[in-house]
Amino acid sequence: MEQLTLTTPALLFSAISLIMLAYTNRFLAYAAVVRALHDKYQKKKNKVLIKQIENIKKRLYLTRSMQIFGITSLLLCVLTMFLIYIQQHTIAVWIFGLALLLLILSLALLIVEIQISVKALEHHISDIENNEAL
Repeated sequence: MEQLTLTTPALLFSAISLIMLAYTNRFLAYAAVVRALHDKYQKKKNKVLIKQIENIKKRLYLTRSMQIFGITSLLLCVLTMFLIYIQQHTIAVWIFGLALLLLILSLALLIVEIQISVKALEHHISDIENNEAL
């Protein structure tokens, strides 16, 4: 294995920063949807809105986990750089490996969240298609 240098964990900074921006945008979009669903539910309480609220709640929790794992990965990359700086290369390699695993976990959760989002949209599409058939 090649020597881990300061540039290796630094390369992840831009990638993780962009991922965190995307996660934040998703979170803000969900917040707007929750507010809209809340207003609709206050006016008309029905089971469809409850299902939509449950779905968005699950997606919010997944997004929160994605953000936590992504931020922790970034923090561990910074810790890796510090450990390299103070000549603790063996520990740095293990910490960097953990940072990579957390980033992988964050991205895997993104895949799960996308699948849930697609199912929710498919439900809306089927409602439209069913109404068109009538």
